[in-house]
Amino acid sequence: MDLLTANDKFGEYPNSYYAWNSVFLPSFEISKGELKCDVCIVGAGYTGLSAAIHLAEKGYKVIVLEAQRVGFGASGRNGGQVGTGQRVNQLDLEKLVGNDHAHRLWDISLEAVELVKNLSREIKDCTFQPGIVHASHKKSMISDEHHYVDHLKKFYNYKKIQKLNKEELQNIVNTETYFGGSLDTGSGHIDPLNYVLGLAKKANLAGVKIFEKTRALEILQGSSTVIKTPQSKVTASYVIFACNGYQGAINNKNSNWVMPINNFIVATRQMSKVEQERLVKNNYAVSDTKFIVNYFRFSKDRRLLFGGSESYGYKFPKNIEEKVRKPMLNIFPQLKGVKIDFSWGGTLGITMNRMPYFAKVDKNIISASGYSGHGVAMATMGGKLAAMAIAGQAEKFDLMAKVPTPKFPGGGSLQKPLLVLAMLWFSLRDKL
Repeated sequence: MDLLTANDKFGEYPNSYYAWNSVFLPSFEISKGELKCDVCIVGAGYTGLSAAIHLAEKGYKVIVLEAQRVGFGASGRNGGQVGTGQRVNQLDLEKLVGNDHAHRLWDISLEAVELVKNLSREIKDCTFQPGIVHASHKKSMISDEHHYVDHLKKFYNYKKIQKLNKEELQNIVNTETYFGGSLDTGSGHIDPLNYVLGLAKKANLAGVKIFEKTRALEILQGSSTVIKTPQSKVTASYVIFACNGYQGAINNKNSNWVMPINNFIVATRQMSKVEQERLVKNNYAVSDTKFIVNYFRFSKDRRLLFGGSESYGYKFPKNIEEKVRKPMLNIFPQLKGVKIDFSWGGTLGITMNRMPYFAKVDKNIISASGYSGHGVAMATMGGKLAAMAIAGQAEKFDLMAKVPTPKFPGGGSLQKPLLVLAMLWFSLRDKL
């Protein structure tokens, strides 16, 4: 399966605002010949690089194989929001796995946010900006949203979140679209591409060997594990799959649980401080309650970065700007005619229940993926947990792996059509 979209030239970054605004690392070499390591990691996004850093700190010899460039996938293209909690809220997790397990998953999520904060402090142009507004797009959702805030305060002792009524929300987000919501100042946002480039630099300085434009083609299991690439063979004691939306044939077992979807973002022209504050105050990020989520925040140079709309498979539409402008204007009609300077898409991995899929693929192979749009914090944490598991501390990895994750129905060629039908139904439900 070709994992490149029509918008992506092999080995180069997409024409996103982030790419325009970043200083790229010098290219890492292509893997050639016979190589050996303790751990081979497939994928140089948040999961793979975080795993590499934490393993190197423990003294492991690590090789990372990346089919394109470091941070080429969702890690370098996403909305940059760093949220507390899992992708599924705690009330639903309590029903799914029980109170004790749900509380431990919450603790992992808080640790994930702190991990991102700590790592981002070392990275240039990657300041963590606190505050995410969760906006309810239906009046009927307000009571549930406010009950959830009370639940987190009472049963999780989480004090960094507050309820917002309609007037309070509109004082922050200048729109008539939302009816209230919540503000979580423990969450926040960062520049996602600068962050992943910083992780790569940190990993490289720690002694990790990163290879770019090196696609992992096949894994051979025998007395040792060999990962074949077009020009090399890597022999490793352990393997970590860190591919998320770009699983491919190398980890085809995951395709029953993790499927690719595409999400799209635009960046407007630069705005003045006054214009920014008229739209969203206090430099908060915002996401809403729609199943196909709208999310937005401002960049450091005051461009509105607005994400919304989806497609399925690995091909992007030609009219990304048009697709995203529509939901942007539904929320901010005052932006009619605003110039959009950048538009781009990214492929991420989703699961049926929107919880990450952590798994032991084989006796010495583990996988972490399926972050379902909640990956800046949890993918970084997923890498740390994978590293801990290899080092013999698998408790937290196993906690994530024990969350029941159903397979996508249909199998093979039926999965994508069924997913499209499901997403169309949820999209219709968002409008009702």
